[in-house]
Amino acid sequence: MLIVSDNLLESLETLQTVNIERNGNVIFTWKDVCRHTSIGLYDPNSQTNEHLYTFEKDLHVISCSVNNEKTLLALSFLQSTNEVRADLLLQPVSKCLTLLIEICPVNNVKVLKAVDSHIRVQFLYPVAEAHVFPESCLLLISEDKYVEKFDIRVVKAGHAAVIENSSRLPKTKIADDFIWIQWDTLEQRLFYIVPKGSSGVLNCVQFYPDKSFTLILEVLLDIPLADTGLKLVSLECGCYQGQETEPQLLNLQVFTSEKGWMCICHSIAPINPGEVTYSVFFLHKGYSKTYTVALERMDPLQVKDLLFLNLDYYVAVFLPGHFLHLVNAQFPDLMSGDFFLTGEDAKINGLHESTIVSPLKSAVLDLSTGSLFTLEINKQALLQFLWKSKLDGERLATLHCLLLHVGSTAELETEIIKWISENVSTCFTFDPIQEFIIASLYWRMCPEVSNLDKLLPYTSLVDWKELIPEVTCTTHFMSLPVLKVQNCKGFWEKLISSLECVKFAESHLRFNSKMLGREWEKLRLHKRTEGKRITTYMTTVLEYAEKVFSNFSPWSTEERLVPLFQDEDYEQQLLTGLMVAQLKDHLTRHLQCVGKRRIEEIAVDYVSKLLDLTYRIMENIWKKYNLDSWVFSLGRRSTSNEILVFHFMCRMLHAASGMCLPLPPGFRTLQTGLGVRCLPLCTLLLYIDQGVLHLTEMCVLKLLKELDNTEMNKKLKLGILTRLSEVTSASLLWLLVSVMTGLHWGRSSGRPSRCPLLPHRPPLQ
Repeated sequence: MLIVSDNLLESLETLQTVNIERNGNVIFTWKDVCRHTSIGLYDPNSQTNEHLYTFEKDLHVISCSVNNEKTLLALSFLQSTNEVRADLLLQPVSKCLTLLIEICPVNNVKVLKAVDSHIRVQFLYPVAEAHVFPESCLLLISEDKYVEKFDIRVVKAGHAAVIENSSRLPKTKIADDFIWIQWDTLEQRLFYIVPKGSSGVLNCVQFYPDKSFTLILEVLLDIPLADTGLKLVSLECGCYQGQETEPQLLNLQVFTSEKGWMCICHSIAPINPGEVTYSVFFLHKGYSKTYTVALERMDPLQVKDLLFLNLDYYVAVFLPGHFLHLVNAQFPDLMSGDFFLTGEDAKINGLHESTIVSPLKSAVLDLSTGSLFTLEINKQALLQFLWKSKLDGERLATLHCLLLHVGSTAELETEIIKWISENVSTCFTFDPIQEFIIASLYWRMCPEVSNLDKLLPYTSLVDWKELIPEVTCTTHFMSLPVLKVQNCKGFWEKLISSLECVKFAESHLRFNSKMLGREWEKLRLHKRTEGKRITTYMTTVLEYAEKVFSNFSPWSTEERLVPLFQDEDYEQQLLTGLMVAQLKDHLTRHLQCVGKRRIEEIAVDYVSKLLDLTYRIMENIWKKYNLDSWVFSLGRRSTSNEILVFHFMCRMLHAASGMCLPLPPGFRTLQTGLGVRCLPLCTLLLYIDQGVLHLTEMCVLKLLKELDNTEMNKKLKLGILTRLSEVTSASLLWLLVSVMTGLHWGRSSGRPSRCPLLPHRPPLQ
């Protein structure tokens, strides 16, 4: 038992991860007590290990790959120094051998390359599902700066899978003369840089399921390339280095996302000690940003540990022990979407931070333990960070991450609303209510139609001037990538769409409050000058409002917590319908492939969801302060909680007015009713004069009906009546005479009995 235990321990000490395939299978090597080198495969789906091949000699494996059907194994290795010296007495021997081995079952071995330079091997995985003995494609990447593709056909011979015509395998040269190369396993793309003058050109080759490939992208990079050695990215998980000393390598990585963004991250040699400088090229935006971070204590050699990670929504720049910078790759225009974390917040849990690499998107490999981790942003940790953050930049970045990346859910919205209710008055550079509404709407609506994400706003902010402490940022415009193929699908189609947006001034494509505000002022001016005359356009606007109100969910439930009245707030009706009309026109101009009826449905749905979100905020505030759900009464005295709710509703009104957003029906009636109960008379009248409170029909009717004729209430009624418009005064004249002459309220209808001396009540406008 002791001998077995020692053997196992020695094998574990030699265990090394060599490659991670597209399907997640991990290829690893180990050596037994006799120093025989074995190759195995770990399947994370079944959580099982499988032995693939054993060499009865001690090998330094450089690279290894197995095809999707697990019938072929390709590997390159260095022969041991002692064996090479012994063979040199007889004939010259190459240092590096590249083999192709039949492993189903173990059978023939073919030498593909016998050279002195290192070779990396990688089977293509263009199709997720396995087929019976299809043709496999193998890439050979040489440190002599060329890439070849071998086409290998496997046929069935009895129970074995053998290579057909193994002596003459077709091969094609893919690239040459490059100084940097990166393999994207998940998307089956090969990126490489070729020198051009003092800079270089980034090329991308896309491989397809039918064995074809295309040079699909070229982009000129303004990166100095002098005195750099060949850099291989995502091609050597084991990080075997055959040289004791290396020239300065180009620390650069390309990241892509299915959302249509593409970034290049580049570490720059620092000019001053104690600084770290790196650039992120946002190819989908047409500019780059260079960040310089000042650190108090740093060994200059630590710069080589700077690690770039693809988190799908963010590009992470990680310097272990110092900082973690999450760069918002999808919306990089404003730095308000970036996280810059230091200290305990900058640690990645469970990792030996100085020995990690990132072979796949959102994954890291801990070389010291051989463990593969999937990276994800923890929702609960984000919420905790939101509560403890004191800087507006950190708060805004956290809100964006929660609402736009993690995804808006009912549970998450409740937590965020709870935070907003406590911190709305402490945010000075942005309005959290506006950000919550706009970002939540963006998350809800964008999946419905292609390219809708480029037309709807994701933030209420136009610019952001707050800086990250100890970080300086400069922006530089760059040449847009050149796409060699136009009729693309998937990621490339989205990237082309993003580049088209850049060409046509992306900022003007998004629907914004300024265009709505201009039309709203025109409509209000028409209403003031033309009085009751309703145009055809206003009729259409009011019809849109009716469609929105018919979708308003609180009205579809008999029991609702917040006592919103179904009153006719004519001004809010106009604003609601106008927003639908303006959004519909905006989408029609840019979504020419979508039908008019569908665009109208999207516009109505957007405004309906906006009102529902506003109501959700009110509902959560109502629950937090334990307010009654029965119909609101003006005759009761206010409580301290009602005063808090009233001031929060004023905040909501300010947020909506700032972006010209409509409010749910009955909001202004309820707010004014709370104001009557919570404010002194002089303050109440001041709020009405300044437009904070609005006198709706329902509010005035309830006020005149429910308040008795005490001295204070008479002053209140007189102050209210003198502030009514002429049209509103005429419509309420019959009610005023009824009250003053002592006529009673009709119990059956809930309205006052009509005075026979007065004409029929005119409609309120």
